[in-house]
Amino acid sequence: MLEDDSCAERPFLLYRDNEERRAALPRVKNMSRNELVYVIKPADQNEEALKSILSQHHEIKFVSLMGVDFAGNDTDEKIPIKIFLNDVNDFLEGSATQTDGSSVVLTGIATLNNARVDMKVDRSVNWYIDYNYEHFDHETGKMVGTLRIPCYLIHNGSYVDSRSILKRTLDYMEAELMKIFKGRKPIAGLEHVAGKKIEKIIFTCATELEFWVKSPREDAPIEALSSSQMMQEQYWQRTRGNVRTALEKSVQMLDLYGLKPEMGHKEVGGVKGQIDATGHMTHVMEQLEVDWEYNNGVQAADNELLARTIIKEVFRINGLDVSFQAKPIPGVAGSGEHTHVGIAAKMKNGKVINLFSPKNLHEDFLSAIGYGSLMGILKNYEVINPIVSCTIDSLNRLKPGFEAPVCIVTSLGLTPDNPSRNRTILAGLIRDLDNPKATRFEMRSPNPYTNTYIALSAFYLAALDGIRACVKSGKTLKELEAEISKKAGTKGFYLEKDREYRTEKDVFEDFTPEEREKLFGRHPATVWENLKAFGKYPEKVAVLTEGGILKEEYLKSFMEGALIRWRTELLTRLIPENNHAVIAMKPLHSPENSTDCDLAYWHKIQALRVKLAKDSFEEPSFFSRIKKAIANHDYDTASKLQVEMLDMMEELLALHHDYRQNIID
Repeated sequence: MLEDDSCAERPFLLYRDNEERRAALPRVKNMSRNELVYVIKPADQNEEALKSILSQHHEIKFVSLMGVDFAGNDTDEKIPIKIFLNDVNDFLEGSATQTDGSSVVLTGIATLNNARVDMKVDRSVNWYIDYNYEHFDHETGKMVGTLRIPCYLIHNGSYVDSRSILKRTLDYMEAELMKIFKGRKPIAGLEHVAGKKIEKIIFTCATELEFWVKSPREDAPIEALSSSQMMQEQYWQRTRGNVRTALEKSVQMLDLYGLKPEMGHKEVGGVKGQIDATGHMTHVMEQLEVDWEYNNGVQAADNELLARTIIKEVFRINGLDVSFQAKPIPGVAGSGEHTHVGIAAKMKNGKVINLFSPKNLHEDFLSAIGYGSLMGILKNYEVINPIVSCTIDSLNRLKPGFEAPVCIVTSLGLTPDNPSRNRTILAGLIRDLDNPKATRFEMRSPNPYTNTYIALSAFYLAALDGIRACVKSGKTLKELEAEISKKAGTKGFYLEKDREYRTEKDVFEDFTPEEREKLFGRHPATVWENLKAFGKYPEKVAVLTEGGILKEEYLKSFMEGALIRWRTELLTRLIPENNHAVIAMKPLHSPENSTDCDLAYWHKIQALRVKLAKDSFEEPSFFSRIKKAIANHDYDTASKLQVEMLDMMEELLALHHDYRQNIID
């Protein structure tokens, strides 16, 4: 315990042991939670208020402007606070800072010969103070802080960043929805909502963050992780040791920043840790989830970036590594980041009405706005998918099994009185019969590294396309339900004839792979297959580019950046890692102690090793063929070979595992 009993009034400390805590005491003497500022609200983002706050908090030593590029990277720099204070207005008006094209991923836009990118401060969202838990200011005894200011990126006079795309998308969608509500036709299920009484449209969004945590330099065997998952040993189990400490402190820290955390808990993956001779937890390998309250539009996406930073730092200080990869461990559950999408109207009398909820929740699943949004997302998902899943890692997660969605399909529930909790579909309808405000869609495909800003933009733009079609049709709610529930081969007024979009069945258990592909579409296996959708479905791309916000040149930039990362990862990570694994496989049997099983196993292993990694004049290896295909820009061939390589590596690793198990000397 801390030696000073006034510690209850201090910000919770993040040190790993008592000795480190005691060493820190002189630096944090008399420091209470109230003496630190974590958030600066929009109302205080003016010169007078900022100077007042910063003059009282000398521990805030730096300013950092946070722009988000097309890859989802957020910029960070350390500008001395005195420079900011010398001319606050210059920063607030966006003329004081800039970066260049080599610092952000804006492929084909901010080029080396036209690289200047200006940074314009966003005063519509919360700013926050990023504290360094390991650096204390000698003058104040407090942790050194950096004021993180979200901003937009501007190139040649145009906004070219993820945050501005989402902000402008929601502004555009609000204007279009207001036009729809002010039209002459009543909207099915929302006849009680008068357009002239709407003050504003609210876009409610939320994300759930799953992640893996482990001890540095220690890995649990995949077999143990797989077995634990199959036996459900880790489902909602009690956390222990430094994992528990870090999880609790993360939840507390999120609360200090105003994210209003709702829970932190164990997820499906992991194995039980061990305790060493000193009482410390070792061999930690667990999957966790942290949830916090929804927010509106851009603020919701900003909160996700903040949550990732906080969780990573808190766990690191507690001696643990955190991975936000979608599929960090093959054969074990991956990490999703289910993204919740909703639309509400704030009336002039202050009442908030969920526009997805019908007037009678017991008779209908959704309003026309709700049905339209869901249909729009599903119909156009082929061109949303490359935005959501644009890395090898993300597509490794999206394979049959482990509750990861691979089919473009939704579930509504058996009846309006029986809400669905089908976890095998892409878009889940979340309803609470006692709370109309809770109706929303849970998009299950995003992962922690999905660019939430652009993904939300795509979801809402696609939703608008469906909303317009459903409202224009003038159909009743039962007719709209019939449209989304139609069978393949049935012509619809909006949805494609040869596809199905709703099922209440288990997508993986009740359909064969061939049936899934026929009814719900073929899921791309590689980044290249996914990106090709931009060229294959021009009419669906037009849905995303309508309004001139998510421009074709931005989608092209996004695609080119993803393509560069795919090629680079294949050449410099995936192939070298696989090659290392192949080389490491050596014969373990000897003539005097081998069996026919050993010889058979090794014969198969050696054949695969040669096929994957060993060139001959007659036939190059798979690794060499992939390299050549990429060098020739033959991405169709490289993509096909990647799939075959991964299948062969999976077979090889399984064979080598069985071979090792049979060696008893």
